[in-house]
Amino acid sequence: MSPVAMSVAVDTPFTSLIENLRSAPTAPDAKGAADRIAREVAKNGLQSLEDYGLLIALHSFATNKKSGYERESAPIAFHSLATILGPAVGPILLPSLAILFDLYMDKGDVVRSAASSATKAILKLFPPEAVRIIFAALEPILENGKWRTKVGVLDALRTFVAPARDAVAAELVNILPKVENAMHDTKSEVSSAAVKCATALCTTLANADLAPHIPVLVKCMSTPDSVPACIKALSSTTFVAEVTAPALAVLVPLLLRALNDRSMEVQRRTVVVIDNLVKLVRDPKVAAIYLSPLVEGTQKIATGAAFPEVRAFGESALETLLKSGASTEGPPSTHRDVEGQTKDALTTLLTFLPESLRGAGSSPNGPHTPMYSLLGSSLDFVSSLVADLVNDRRFQDTEAWNRCVRAYIVPWCDIPQATSFTEAVSGHFYAIEQAKYAVTTNGADEGEVLCDTLFSLAYGALLLLSHTTLRLIRGRRYGILGTNGSGKSTLMRQLRDGKVENFPPQSELRCVMVEHSLQGEDGSLSVLDFIAADKQLAGVPKSKIRDQLLEVGFDDARQADTVGGLSGGWKMKLELARAMLYNADLLLLDEPTNHLDKASVAWLEKYLIAHDRVTCLIVSHDSGFLDNVTSDIIHYESKKLVFYHGNLSTFVERHPEAKSYYTLAATSVKFAFPAPGSLMGVRSNTRAILKMSNCTFTYPGRSTPSLHNVSCALSLSSRVGIVGPNGAGKSTLIKLLTGETVPQEGTVYKHPALRVGYVSQHATHHIERHLEKTPIGYIQWRFQDGHDRELLEKTTRVLTDEEKKVMETEWVGKDGTKRKLEMVMGRQKLKKSFQYEIKWRGMDHRYNTWVPRDDLMSKGYTKIVQQFDDLESSREGAGTRDTAGHLVRKHLEDIGLDGDIAQYNEISGLSGGQKIKLVIAACLWNNPQICVLDEPSNFLDREALGGLAVAIRDWAGAVVIISHNNEFVSALCPEIWNVDAGRMTQQGKAAIVEDAFLDKKGSGTSTPVRSRLHTPVASAAGTPAGSGAEDGGSPAPGPIRKKKKLTRNQQKAQEERRRLRKLHWLTHGGPKPEDTDSD
Repeated sequence: MSPVAMSVAVDTPFTSLIENLRSAPTAPDAKGAADRIAREVAKNGLQSLEDYGLLIALHSFATNKKSGYERESAPIAFHSLATILGPAVGPILLPSLAILFDLYMDKGDVVRSAASSATKAILKLFPPEAVRIIFAALEPILENGKWRTKVGVLDALRTFVAPARDAVAAELVNILPKVENAMHDTKSEVSSAAVKCATALCTTLANADLAPHIPVLVKCMSTPDSVPACIKALSSTTFVAEVTAPALAVLVPLLLRALNDRSMEVQRRTVVVIDNLVKLVRDPKVAAIYLSPLVEGTQKIATGAAFPEVRAFGESALETLLKSGASTEGPPSTHRDVEGQTKDALTTLLTFLPESLRGAGSSPNGPHTPMYSLLGSSLDFVSSLVADLVNDRRFQDTEAWNRCVRAYIVPWCDIPQATSFTEAVSGHFYAIEQAKYAVTTNGADEGEVLCDTLFSLAYGALLLLSHTTLRLIRGRRYGILGTNGSGKSTLMRQLRDGKVENFPPQSELRCVMVEHSLQGEDGSLSVLDFIAADKQLAGVPKSKIRDQLLEVGFDDARQADTVGGLSGGWKMKLELARAMLYNADLLLLDEPTNHLDKASVAWLEKYLIAHDRVTCLIVSHDSGFLDNVTSDIIHYESKKLVFYHGNLSTFVERHPEAKSYYTLAATSVKFAFPAPGSLMGVRSNTRAILKMSNCTFTYPGRSTPSLHNVSCALSLSSRVGIVGPNGAGKSTLIKLLTGETVPQEGTVYKHPALRVGYVSQHATHHIERHLEKTPIGYIQWRFQDGHDRELLEKTTRVLTDEEKKVMETEWVGKDGTKRKLEMVMGRQKLKKSFQYEIKWRGMDHRYNTWVPRDDLMSKGYTKIVQQFDDLESSREGAGTRDTAGHLVRKHLEDIGLDGDIAQYNEISGLSGGQKIKLVIAACLWNNPQICVLDEPSNFLDREALGGLAVAIRDWAGAVVIISHNNEFVSALCPEIWNVDAGRMTQQGKAAIVEDAFLDKKGSGTSTPVRSRLHTPVASAAGTPAGSGAEDGGSPAPGPIRKKKKLTRNQQKAQEERRRLRKLHWLTHGGPKPEDTDSD
């Protein structure tokens, strides 16, 4: 109802009502008179409170020292005004709180009771957003009031904890010091009320680590002597939750006291607490405001503490403080310009003021003058609430805007006007916000906008993106660039799950993610049935599914194969076919080229470019693929998404520092591999230490073998790249070599003391049972016994039933005694082989005997011997390494994993790239001589891939790499094994592509074990297995003729011929000449 402006006359509608209130003999009479006044105000409008002098009359009643009736009637009237007129009267009654709290000191119980009811009724009117303004109004009353008034204010502060937890938490920094002062009041009633109030206020801390310590923290405020006990309790707490501004508001005053404590023990504990706590402060602004006061005290301890240990802890804490954003100059002078923001909000409110509420003489374009003075007071109050809403960026919280704006305007105009006014104000500020964070388009042609979304993104307590815009145009292909752990895959997953705020729902925008998963799905179905079984594709005919599968390369024979038997590359194509059947508008591709061979990558490029109605968001570490496919680049820059039109090379022209997306050595990431251990009895770098002879392997349920009659060999100088199409058998070949699987035909020889580090294609299988451990905890668990615990789990080392029967057969000794073998106890060198200490079943250790390796092998104890060899070689590597936490951390940092992540984060929370680094670090812990990497480029960004390439190049051990990343393989591997359709061909050692590195270093320079300058390349067929001399299909050799020993002159002439041949080859290229004794 619009208020009616009335001329102030002596005889007003309120004269008799006020008189009735003044002369009411009892409380019920006063209540009836007060209610009538309130209803009359509701009828005449809120302005009548001022026009007819009602507030002045009530104030004079409340302060009349001579009449107890009047002093009682005033709070009763305020109570009625608050309950009948509702929230809109709150700002008008707020200045009267001081007078009502003064009545708490009245001698009459009834007056005090009425005053208490009135203050509670008024404070209930305000929304949670008004806590800052209410607390500011109550602070001077708390400081200047008498003791009962103080108790009343402290109790009033507590009432806001339940309805407005977050708002109270945000105000702790301002209100707690005032409450703490009240704790030291001489009146015990005030101090005990202050303790209760502080305890209630501190419960608003949303920090599980601090919750148990709240009583101790409050005790520290009231009795400073308890600071040491509190610091002791905090120092034994493991902090894991993010530390926010409210928590620091409570802790920083306590820590400042503790830093000034004389006890060295308290100082030591305090800097340790600061060090641990500050690591969890994510926001640099919060750090600058709250942590800066701690810098001076920490600096004093770091430079002047008596004990070196305390100084060291102080230095560490100081470094952490400065890294977090705290400053030696102290906190910034202004945290937030509240006055300026409130002024802007008031100007906006007056500009959009409804026409019916504008006073005479208002300028036509605003800001306008309100028609009523009390409306002006209400708008002043509302402007503070609006300033807070805008500061917290709550533009689309309609309920909050209605509580803070509409509720205070409704009594002055009709509801539709109030609603449109509220929407106009919130829309105005939202438009300003969007303009501030708008995407700058670099003159690119616009098309149909799929989405234009302002959002923030966090992972756990870590803020990844802050108030950034995602603007996507139909048909564009966006490449997302950023370092490992910046949140690229998290953004994709949140988009897939519809968890990005303001992102269109699936009904408006069909968003499908293509990733390497297929985990937890039925792998026994055929490819065609697998797609048909998808519930979301229930209405799609099989003919359409078949055509879509044909389009991505599945012929009818492949469509009949089971899903579980598909290689990584074919699984990727299957996911792509499924996504296209969903009719996606937006395709999310997370590492689409992982596990894809060269032909498949080229096919994928053409496929994506051809579908010009589908928008793609692509995360990939394959720079060539990104360069060919992308039309735009989205780059992570200081928690914002920045858009650049053009492909990767256009982006690199504008940002030369992004060159690490092209060259492997242009990287800021440095990996360092530990030097490989020596091998007993191996003095030549070209001697075969791991070889396969005529091996054939068929997966269960398959009719055709995955590998057929394969022979190959590795020496210490080997640098082998294994290439071939998807599903050709590359990973199977590696599994046979490393002992993950056993061939059905043929043999695998491994030097007894050889250690092999293996990183598989789906590398996380190494760690999937340890997701609750930290990276450091995982390595400590795996190597705590001085050997690799995962070695004993290999299928090749598990005894079959036949081998268990062999264990039961009796061994006849030289003296005719029969005994059974129980276990192998030890090993030592015997000529060019080994002999093993055997413990016999049921016999004492003194009867142990040494048995040559060949005897044990001939009697069928191969696996027992190999098991012991594995254990012994692992002990030789890992047994010399200490698994202390700081040493494991250093090892993980050498492989590029952040030390704090390694120490504090669980494996389940690591990104794909971080998990790969952990697996590589674990496989290198026991100093292996051969490192086998199956698709190492998957999940590693360009920076990390460059670091890995440089580390491999400078490492002195043998390396085997399977990768479709041609640049990576050609830069590192002179020898190529080409696997196709289950057969392997060796391509001699081509020259290494040195241009891939910017720093032209020789290989293997990091260790003095050997120099590759003397043996730049090893023989492509350095062993009988490698040369094919042991192939089953070759004709039977003739009688062996013993070679005639050469004279010294003949040997010299032969060496000279070899040298000249090699020199000619190095100079002119061509096929490498055979390094034989023949002339």
